[in-house]
Amino acid sequence: MSIVVGYVPTKEGRAALRRAADEALLRKSKLIVINSQRGGRDFDGDEANRFESELSRIQGELDEEGLEHEVRQLVRGNEPAEDLIAVAEEENAEFIVIGLRRRTPVGKLILGSNAQRILLDASCPVLAVKADA
Repeated sequence: MSIVVGYVPTKEGRAALRRAADEALLRKSKLIVINSQRGGRDFDGDEANRFESELSRIQGELDEEGLEHEVRQLVRGNEPAEDLIAVAEEENAEFIVIGLRRRTPVGKLILGSNAQRILLDASCPVLAVKADA
């Protein structure tokens, strides 16, 4: 079995990764880290290199923990929600872990579209994690 985590280099992304790694260690499950980018004109070579460097750093940290894992950078034109749900289904994941941003009172009326789609459309449980204040 595996745990899928959506990762972006933000405090929310790091919180989701930490929690997913803890759960994978506890459950002796494989951790699959997904960084999903839409690609296109806004995703240039410099940005791709920055993400690749960040993902290599994460891979090293997970190696040090002795955690069975896989790190994937997906740039195939999909929304992150589509990629996370697809990978979770392909891998028959136990659950998906996502990070949520803290929001203002008005912002709380609207959950992030990717988070909302994952919560509503995933066929497995979803663990939503907040970053420390």
